[in-house]
Amino acid sequence: MIITVTLNPAVDKTVQINGFHINGVNRVSSLRLDAGGKGINVSKMVARLGGKSKALGFLAGRTGLFIKSNLDENGIENDFIPVVGETRTNLKIVDALKYTNTDINEIGPEITMEDCEKMKDQLLQLAAQGAIIVLSGSVPPNVSKNIYKDWIKAAKEKGAKIILDADGELMRQGIAAGPYLIKPNIHELEGLLGKKLMNIVEIIGAVRSLIDQYGIEVVVVSMGSNGALFINKDVTILAQGISVAVKSTVGAGDAMVAALAYSLDRGESFEKAVTLAVAAGTANVMTCGTEPSSLEKIQELERKVQWEYVVGKCKGCL
Repeated sequence: MIITVTLNPAVDKTVQINGFHINGVNRVSSLRLDAGGKGINVSKMVARLGGKSKALGFLAGRTGLFIKSNLDENGIENDFIPVVGETRTNLKIVDALKYTNTDINEIGPEITMEDCEKMKDQLLQLAAQGAIIVLSGSVPPNVSKNIYKDWIKAAKEKGAKIILDADGELMRQGIAAGPYLIKPNIHELEGLLGKKLMNIVEIIGAVRSLIDQYGIEVVVVSMGSNGALFINKDVTILAQGISVAVKSTVGAGDAMVAALAYSLDRGESFEKAVTLAVAAGTANVMTCGTEPSSLEKIQELERKVQWEYVVGKCKGCL
């Protein structure tokens, strides 16, 4: 069972403006609205891969109703806690002429301690069933940055495996609880460590230090066009990037997380998980907004994924 948690969901409003410029009038050439937030994006991609998940989180107001309706229409099981206020809307500006993607994100509604306790109780009931729990994205402005850390500890005690995909202090606190898998991009990893990583050797060394220090089982570092590193205590795999036409980078990391959660849920090999994660992330940049790519495109890209062992060779599942 895959459970995704989105504490600060959003309606993603993606507009294409060719030749976007500041201090002038910009005209939108296309617009789309998607149910968004990192965990929700993961649930959408899991569904596209043929898997099932349950999406949890907080929803408020009309935008919250839009998100729930969108998930219901797409057959994605969900159990959101209603809260006061209005779920945020995040504006994504895509300029196909300048090859830029600009995000303007709202902060979202405040959440009470009572709401957080309801969510924790809900999560731990599912954790006791051996769930794979995906904690990802930002949290509402008044929520403590140690919330993921606390929930990881509690969920692990119930027998769940946790995938953490967060940035800044949320990640820094969260890894101290020893999640099963983390997926920072290279910039998030450098921010976490407080230093620039100049080459693959330095990246691998830094990741292995995190594994040794915190007991993390798997670390996946996405590096954009330079591909991705997949590392556990025994094996390091370097997957090459695939050159494609980029429409939007929004949700690419979430697609990778979804593929990893799906592979873990199905007991796939480490190599199979690597291939699917790279294909899913690549396919997602070829779509507009946060709409997941088609399964056919992902399967097509799987045949193009190239990777190599840097350290060791795989002997088991993800």
